[in-house]
Amino acid sequence: MRSKATLLLGSALTLGVALPSLAADWQALPDQAPSPADNPTTKAKVQLGKTLFFDPRFSEHGTLSCNSCHNVMAGGDDNRPNSIGMHDARGGRSAPTVWNAAFYSVQFWDGRAATLEDQAKGPLVNPIEMGMGSLQDVLGRIDKIPGYKPLFEAAFPGEAQPISADNAAKAVAAFERTLITPNSPYDRYVKGNKKALTEQQVRGMKTFDSLGCTSCHSGANFSGPTLPIGTGFFMKFPTYPGSAYDDKYQLTADQGRFEATKQEADRNLWRVPTLRNIALTAPYISNGQVPTLDEAVRVMAKTQLNKDLTDAQAADLVAFLNALTGEFPVITMPRLPGSPNLTVIPPVDPHLKEKPHG
Repeated sequence: MRSKATLLLGSALTLGVALPSLAADWQALPDQAPSPADNPTTKAKVQLGKTLFFDPRFSEHGTLSCNSCHNVMAGGDDNRPNSIGMHDARGGRSAPTVWNAAFYSVQFWDGRAATLEDQAKGPLVNPIEMGMGSLQDVLGRIDKIPGYKPLFEAAFPGEAQPISADNAAKAVAAFERTLITPNSPYDRYVKGNKKALTEQQVRGMKTFDSLGCTSCHSGANFSGPTLPIGTGFFMKFPTYPGSAYDDKYQLTADQGRFEATKQEADRNLWRVPTLRNIALTAPYISNGQVPTLDEAVRVMAKTQLNKDLTDAQAADLVAFLNALTGEFPVITMPRLPGSPNLTVIPPVDPHLKEKPHG
């Protein structure tokens, strides 16, 4: 159920009513993300979660890990319009960045998962993503890799059966809550360092406010107001349909949240995405059809605010959005536990008509 604030904002945008600016509440990104009471962040849990995040053996043919589509060695996505899944499959939506996802109140573009823990289970068993038949199949592979047992025991001490799907998801979520990028030039500016932004970036920040971009992209994460976990901040896209961008970028082909809920009120509603590190995550919008950030700000201004940007406004906005690129924590690649004397990956792709070795 959406909050009253979300419903009012969504209704206002649907009706084309101007919303008040939220720019007076410019916020710096916290250095840490909150963790839920039932999944406190620990060093051992983060280490297990990172190991699982990078391990491709939990995809059907051992070729894809979480990091394949959400590359934390870069912008947290894969810079593709649509990620490549099992059997060369393509999803209909662009992989969202995992950086700062811990500050969302719901996950996925359509908000169908309430928590990071819920989200972590989905791609594993999605046939066009990692393609595992079931979460039990995933656990079967973990059981065959001896090195995972001590990692689960350290992460979940005292539990009789520490290796479980819920605990694996909790560990991945704990790792993802460390993926925070604070101290961007914007953050330093709002904390008082007025030299942190260039003159053009300051103009862009003012333009971002005056155009009304903060009606949706507010808060420390530029993804809307802080809401209880499970209560999504959704906006209609496009709010002003009928522009040339609709056909050019297929903006109405995907019905957004409606695809998950089948409720008419959710048609064309989308969770408002973060703008943090947006300069690093091209191509843009949910289907990844907009190639550049300059084009993306023009598309959003027209479809969401019914405004045509001048070249100067677009350049200033892009400059400001580049100032939202934060500092990335150092992440070392984990040493994956081995499976001595055997492989957990099926030796033959059952989908091939012929065996690969004749």
